[in-house]
Amino acid sequence: METPYPIPISPSRTRVGWIGIGIMGEAMAGHVLSAGYSLTVYVRTPSKASSLVSRGAHLATSPQELAQRSDVVFTMVGNPHDVRQIVLEKNGLLSGLNPGAVIVDTTSSSPPLAREIFSSCRAKGCWSVDAPVSGGDTGARDAKLAIFPAGDREVVQWLTPLFNLMGRATYMGEAGCGQACKIGNQIIVGANLLGLSEGFVFAEKAGLDVRKFMEAVRGGAAGSMAMEIWGDRVIGRDFRPGGFSEYMVKDLGMGVDVVEEEDDKRVAALPGAALSKQLYSAMVANGDGKLGSQALITVVERINGK
Repeated sequence: METPYPIPISPSRTRVGWIGIGIMGEAMAGHVLSAGYSLTVYVRTPSKASSLVSRGAHLATSPQELAQRSDVVFTMVGNPHDVRQIVLEKNGLLSGLNPGAVIVDTTSSSPPLAREIFSSCRAKGCWSVDAPVSGGDTGARDAKLAIFPAGDREVVQWLTPLFNLMGRATYMGEAGCGQACKIGNQIIVGANLLGLSEGFVFAEKAGLDVRKFMEAVRGGAAGSMAMEIWGDRVIGRDFRPGGFSEYMVKDLGMGVDVVEEEDDKRVAALPGAALSKQLYSAMVANGDGKLGSQALITVVERINGK
């Protein structure tokens, strides 16, 4: 059998596997399927894959079986623990991966784990790419995700046809750099959503029409992509998740608490991110961890007695 990499990717010969078909994963996998690729999916509850199966996707009974049937395997799961279990533990992806095959982890996970997976794959003659994404449910549906792939540059370039189905990829560097980019992304998102939330609460208490307030300031320095994506949702109390607030605790924690994972010069002091993490942790404590990240305003409102 010829190794999949570096034979060019094409729908006629590249078999794609997918683990993680939640809010974003299902849409991302659907784009691959729509482009004509053979798609195999693994889910613990097969009925959750019914939509993809009805469109031609195949089901695997384990991560190991999925790896055996795939040239490129994408993962989009909840947290680093899930990634480690699915990839590295007994009967995981690495145990079934064919020589030359590639794991692409789009989960927001930790840089040290990404480097560990890369080393483990190389020891077996395989490859891994950490490629977390940003853009939420809307970006996933519209194939407009920002993708942050890292690892071997040539392997990332080889994956371009698949990345182009989901959004725009920017190569970030060696293994782990993709995850570091996503953590930085979330630090900025958290700060923007906190500013948006406090601005709206202040405007309301000052007696302003909050929607008119947003329209007045969005064209100036206060405008932001966070306001464009979430402003109307926040005002309309639409807290449906594009990404769960509890995941913001995880993502921000990987930046704030990185000293716990690696004692080197990669550590930075991040007071704003620490505050954002604390506020999102309060959301989880309030039972709102499954709301969208734009629901951060609910914590600011509680502090103000609303």
